[in-house]
Amino acid sequence: MEKISYAFADGFVIAKRNVIKIKRVPEVLVSVLISPIIFVLLFAYVFGSSINIPGGSYREFLISGIFAMTLIFGAVLTGAGLADDMQKGIIDRFRSLPMSRSAVVFGRTASDVIYNVISLIIMTLTGLIVGWRIHNGIGKALLGFGLLLLFAYAFSWIMAYVGLMVPSVEVINNVSFMVIFPLTFIANTFVPSDNLPTPLRIFAEWNPVSAITQAARELFGNIPPGTPDPTVWPLQNAVSYTLIWVVIIIAIFAPLAVRKYKQANTKS
Repeated sequence: MEKISYAFADGFVIAKRNVIKIKRVPEVLVSVLISPIIFVLLFAYVFGSSINIPGGSYREFLISGIFAMTLIFGAVLTGAGLADDMQKGIIDRFRSLPMSRSAVVFGRTASDVIYNVISLIIMTLTGLIVGWRIHNGIGKALLGFGLLLLFAYAFSWIMAYVGLMVPSVEVINNVSFMVIFPLTFIANTFVPSDNLPTPLRIFAEWNPVSAITQAARELFGNIPPGTPDPTVWPLQNAVSYTLIWVVIIIAIFAPLAVRKYKQANTKS
């Protein structure tokens, strides 16, 4: 129990270090503050004028998808941060300190929750400006925000593992884009999955990104009246399906990332 408390304490110190870094690295500040605004405005005004959602507003349909996509892309900061620390030899400095070996990875993923909260606040305010509204009350809305952050936190463990495997920040940026881009676009994030060709529709219906987007829309009250109920289990039970994926991802990639970090340490 004492070792666990030390690990949490060390992880908190690492998380604080990563949060302080946001004031000193302009690129991170742009990613956290500016990118969410651009995504909301770009998709709302470009796609909003060409896509019709029967019985509802496309901007309200869109925002949950933007939330999901931006937070998932934000998880790349986890992998990029660890890859950067490895490349610059900062990990070697951590090795010389009397700290938990898992603290660096836990602190990195924890600090990115703070980044995601900031992004989510910025996107929410921008969404309200372009016409997005919450219709199910503040309680369910908070559940929706919490579920989005939880899914993004789980995804950050995948990026942590990848970040410890690649040789540089540039590699993880390229790899992440090739994986996350189709994962977030072959989903119901921007258009209803019913409109996709059959192979893509089946993938989208079982895609966890579709589930977290559907769950957020339901909790925010952004499902247009008269919309047909989903016909597949993941979208019929979007909250449960999302939580299942959260548990699976963390259970697999948290131990893998910690073990990879320890192996990287011993090789340094």
